[in-house]
Amino acid sequence: MRPDDWYLTDDVDSFLARAADFLHSRPALHTIPLTVTEALRTRGPHSYGAEDPVFGVLERVGEVRATYFRTPPRRLNLTPLTPDESDALAAHLAGLGRPLPGVSADRDTAAAFADAWQRLTGATPTLHERQRLYRLGTLTAPEPRPEGRGRVAGEQDRDQLMLWYREFAASLGAAPSADAGSWADTRIANGRVTFWETPDGTPVSMAGVTPMVAGQIRIAPVYTPAHLRGCGYAGAATVEVSRAALAAGAAEVLLFTDLANPTSNGLYQRIGYRPVTDFAVYDF
Repeated sequence: MRPDDWYLTDDVDSFLARAADFLHSRPALHTIPLTVTEALRTRGPHSYGAEDPVFGVLERVGEVRATYFRTPPRRLNLTPLTPDESDALAAHLAGLGRPLPGVSADRDTAAAFADAWQRLTGATPTLHERQRLYRLGTLTAPEPRPEGRGRVAGEQDRDQLMLWYREFAASLGAAPSADAGSWADTRIANGRVTFWETPDGTPVSMAGVTPMVAGQIRIAPVYTPAHLRGCGYAGAATVEVSRAALAAGAAEVLLFTDLANPTSNGLYQRIGYRPVTDFAVYDF
């Protein structure tokens, strides 16, 4: 691969002009770049932080083969690459002198790029998380169903959403990816978070969704405070938003899990989610 096979830009519209058809061709596998670029396109280039995002498109003979994006200070995100392509991209980015905090991609691509980055820069890759992407098959409500009901979060729930967003980020061992207030406001405005609440109206779990892009909606985040877990609330909330996503016309409903958490992986499979592929996240 030659360095000039990669088209680089910091403009999301220029990126999508070249890459949109490729990303839409496999919407499940490309769910992260699809949803992130949609947010950047609709909410502005700094919706993920103060620094400009960066994008790359691998083209050969007029055909897009792969893409990457990064919203600093976050990790590099890659679509699938061959080992040779991973080596060449690592050399290209190292040559540009752009430090990277890590990489996120399908399992094989992430491992190949992490190895190449270590050889070229001396940085030590550490496996941060193993993830599995699931696609909804036949939605099945959990049994027994906990008492209560689902309810779309509204303006009166802003403080609760902000609190749970911060707690969710902390549970992942990461800083929040956005200001909690703006995160809550965006989701309230678009009805993108559903609470499961007990019969007395107390919220006990939440499940959010991404906007529909290329016919796919991804469930994220799903969060239940630690002291309320084990009661079926997360499953009930996830069923509610999954049903709503189907009703909205989504052809594919997706979610990611942490493979280190057998409880959540078992739960999602019981309610109808089926494995698509595994991903890995490395820190450098």
